Amino acid sequence: MVAEARQRVRELTPAEVVAARDRGVLLVDIREPDEREATGFIPGAVFAPRGMLEFWPDPTYPAHREEFDPSAPVVLYCASGGRSALAAAVLADLGYRDVSHLEGGINCWLDDGFALEHERGG
Repeated sequence: MVAEARQRVRELTPAEVVAARDRGVLLVDIREPDEREATGFIPGAVFAPRGMLEFWPDPTYPAHREEFDPSAPVVLYCASGGRSALAAAVLADLGYRDVSHLEGGINCWLDDGFALEHERGG
């Protein structure tokens, strides 16, 4: 399933994700809360755990989150790229026209020398 999803959606390098984020593209962290807390997150990313991805981005769902717009570009990421490929395919099925994901996820992001942020306080 992951291989098929990767064929359906565009994969971006960490540098391409930085450029997209800097252009105002919605960047979405779909990892679980414990992963985000332990590892940190890409600066500017919105948190939407994978389990909510069929709900929050759906404009017809009562708990739709406004930052999700099917007509705007979205980049998803997870730890290693598998979940985000599947999630990007789900968003495409929901009618999102410009969906991509971070190839290799946070692991690739860190391997390429990019920094993460951590929640303050706690």
